[in-house]
Amino acid sequence: MRVGQMEELRGRLMDIDGRGYKAYQSIKGIYAMPGFTLFIDHVQADPFAPPSRIRVRVEQRVARLPRWAYANKVRAIACADFLARTFRQNIHRYVQGRRGTGNSGMMWIDAGGQEVLERTAVWVTEEFVEARISVGLPGHGRVVVAKQAMDMLIGELPRVVQRSLVYQNIDRTALSQHVQVVEDQEFVRGQLSELGLVAFIGDGSILPRESGATDLPMPEQQAVKFESPPSLRVQIRVPSGEVWTGMGIPVGVTLIVGGGYHGKSTLLNALQRCVYPHIPGDG
Repeated sequence: MRVGQMEELRGRLMDIDGRGYKAYQSIKGIYAMPGFTLFIDHVQADPFAPPSRIRVRVEQRVARLPRWAYANKVRAIACADFLARTFRQNIHRYVQGRRGTGNSGMMWIDAGGQEVLERTAVWVTEEFVEARISVGLPGHGRVVVAKQAMDMLIGELPRVVQRSLVYQNIDRTALSQHVQVVEDQEFVRGQLSELGLVAFIGDGSILPRESGATDLPMPEQQAVKFESPPSLRVQIRVPSGEVWTGMGIPVGVTLIVGGGYHGKSTLLNALQRCVYPHIPGDG
């Protein structure tokens, strides 16, 4: 498919200003933008329909992500997860949001919750970094509002891309910590069988959640941090060089007893979710 230039996208939007919303179909295509390529893959039928789907791709010669950040599958998943969360933060920071009818002016990326999972929201390869986004193209009623669409796609989006997918513009210390924490967690999971364990809970962990309606951890000042009993305490040296101390639950039947509101269900809920790596600071 032919790659158009940013000015061609601007021209197409100006041509359909004030026309019926379906005229947005004419902007589908690929456009060379400053520092990245914009793919407009799907255009919604009206402002109330499921949002339009676009992709933004930054070549590695521009993104310059360090090779260590995606050197293996675990690191690549963690790196992509971090970039997706950064992209979401910058959407909130730089995108105006709703303007017009329905979902007009909105922009989303699936950056997930507390767990680090393999997603298609951001893809990191040796050649490029790509983010997949949903956008609500602006309309009043079912009429195209080209000025607002240009503000989104030519003004706000490039700013979000530059602040989210280019290494020199992101928090490099936070990226390193994110990747290392996920890799350490996966290493511990891989060691459990060899150690005769089925689970490990680190000392100092905050297991309770803020409420039953969220997976955010309870604020540190309100929570009682986990402390392992000496009889089940184990130590594991992780790839970052740290030694993690905590409770190792051995293979076999383990009975959890205690009075009401002593944390039995909280412990079980944590064990249920800990099959997945979690973001730094989750608890």
